[in-house]
Amino acid sequence: MKPFADLTRFTNPRNVAVVGASAREASQGRRLYDNLVLHSAVPGEVFAVNPAYEEIGGRPCWPSISALPEADIDVALIMINASLVLDALKQCAARGIPFAVVMTSGFSEAGEEGQRLEREIAELCRATGLHVYGPNCPGFVNVRDRLGMTFSPAFKDDLNAGAIGLATQGGGLGRNLLQGLSHGQGVGLWFSAGNEVDLEIPDFIAHMANDPQIRVIALLMEGVKNGRRLTSALELARARNKPVVVLKIGHSEAGVRAAQSHTASVAGSAAVNSAVFRQFGAIEVDDLDQLLATARLLTRITPKSGNGLCIYTFSGGTAALAADIAGGAGLPMAAFAPATKAALRKLLPDFASIDNPVDTTADILRNQQASVECLRILCADPGVGTVLFPIPMDYGAITDGMAQAIATVAAETDTLIVPVWMSRRLGGGFQLLETEGLLPFLALSDAIAVLAKAVPWKTPAVQPAPSSPPAAAAASGGRMLSEAAAKSLLREAGLPVPQGVVVANAEEAAEQAARLGFPVVMKVVSAQIAHKTEAGGVRLNIASAGAAREAHAAILDSVARRCPEAKVDGILVERMLPPGGREVLVGVHRDAAFGLVLTFGLGGIFVETIRDVAHRMIPLSRDDARALVREIEYVEILEGVRGQAPADFDALEDLIVRVSDFAWQHREVLHEMELNPVWVGAAGQGAMPLDALIGYAG
Repeated sequence: MKPFADLTRFTNPRNVAVVGASAREASQGRRLYDNLVLHSAVPGEVFAVNPAYEEIGGRPCWPSISALPEADIDVALIMINASLVLDALKQCAARGIPFAVVMTSGFSEAGEEGQRLEREIAELCRATGLHVYGPNCPGFVNVRDRLGMTFSPAFKDDLNAGAIGLATQGGGLGRNLLQGLSHGQGVGLWFSAGNEVDLEIPDFIAHMANDPQIRVIALLMEGVKNGRRLTSALELARARNKPVVVLKIGHSEAGVRAAQSHTASVAGSAAVNSAVFRQFGAIEVDDLDQLLATARLLTRITPKSGNGLCIYTFSGGTAALAADIAGGAGLPMAAFAPATKAALRKLLPDFASIDNPVDTTADILRNQQASVECLRILCADPGVGTVLFPIPMDYGAITDGMAQAIATVAAETDTLIVPVWMSRRLGGGFQLLETEGLLPFLALSDAIAVLAKAVPWKTPAVQPAPSSPPAAAAASGGRMLSEAAAKSLLREAGLPVPQGVVVANAEEAAEQAARLGFPVVMKVVSAQIAHKTEAGGVRLNIASAGAAREAHAAILDSVARRCPEAKVDGILVERMLPPGGREVLVGVHRDAAFGLVLTFGLGGIFVETIRDVAHRMIPLSRDDARALVREIEYVEILEGVRGQAPADFDALEDLIVRVSDFAWQHREVLHEMELNPVWVGAAGQGAMPLDALIGYAG
């Protein structure tokens, strides 16, 4: 895997060259140049490069990069026709400039010629060590150090610096997010990756993970160039305690097409993307508003925040509504200590509710100091990590006072206070909270959805994995193994498989069935028949030698009629496992973005009907397997219902890890793998695949 680039000189350059700087007002080349010369704090020189001019804005202009005077230029910004870019980059490499930003479009997103140009740029980077950012991007912004390597006319107006690091693939929505964080906690660095010919989103995540001034990393992704690099960067962020919140575009077919045409990246499976984000600790959100709100909230999260939720308001209906929504989201409600209730009772009237949710009643509207004291009491309770404070209406000076109470207590406590301004009249109280960096939510449902995602609750909110169909049963254009060959491979790898043998005729079937012990199952062996049941190639509960002979003949007759072109390699005779086991699916398929992905879910007849599955990127640890098994929606089937004993979770988790290890060892050639059904007995009885399918890449 390519190591992450050291971006120190890129994010804080000493000298910069602008290739394609222009004297024409309002042109992109002029806006880029002016952003650096007039609105940025570049410590050294900004060199203009354009053979059409001798000077721009009273400053000298050079005809080429090669003609520039001696100086340590860290970054060249390139805004010229796509056909001229490669030559400019070669001059950068020859000059020893370490970074180049190609803002020009017309590359992979535009067709074959653009794809060829990108391949040549990538080869130049590999050969020379030059790092290229883009192409097809709006540039880079270091807000906290006032550096605008961008042609955006809005740069000078979007300078609210903060601890949020932002990485996007597109520019328009990236600028939208930057402007959405124009109050309160803002953005420190904004990387907009474009087509990622060399520098990629993972490089930017890694840089921000190591940046002590960045506390939260927000990602807006349209596709994934390199799944392994992405997950390595997410691991680094997790190790540095930098939460990552991500909005991944491309859940619908139309969204996938738009994303691929925009950045020429691989959108990948939405279900797999989501599973990988969960696996590596990233918080996935559903829209831009959630991305902004979650990133902003994460900068205020403390170790105490997840202790429990307290709802505090002065409206009984609002309290009940908030409690309903929070309960539906699975958020853990805090239980107050006796001292907390006693202190609240002294402050509030007898008819106020001092349980959770707290309803102070409108009586508190007359006393701003009482609001401050109530909040302090609740925030001091060790069981309260987060206080949700919905304000259902704008009462002018009265609710202004409540907003001030929130700001006062929030500044002195490590308990997270989350205001919700439910009125569409955004008065002085709303503006005060916004100015104090406590931008209120406008809807209870939005606030609670973000709390469910962002806060590390000690009792986690229940978030079932999205379901999707398991991997297809036939590898496209690859080599499929028969069930017997697949099980032989698995047995050699240390996976448990049923006792069995392949027989060539009916008499041998009867002999081997008697040796294994009745009852047995008999199945056709053919690499061309993936769905043996549909072909009439399976017989169950065979209890005698005579029945084994009859089953052998019946299977061959049925397969000959239904699959006449299939090559039959024999009949597999296996000892049947005890009745009463659960049936699950364990599968592996190759995802376009993340490589080999393991799928787990209910198996047998449930596969196509319930479609209750979860995913993890391979390789899996034992902890990954444990979490995966419990992520499906109907896990209670495994836990035991109506007096049924729990399934053997230890054996199932061990099997999943062994499948992951097998797949990882064969990762260069394995296309897919499906064990369905896997029989899982009660605790202590084990877990074993009853059927196996393995496909290798052609």
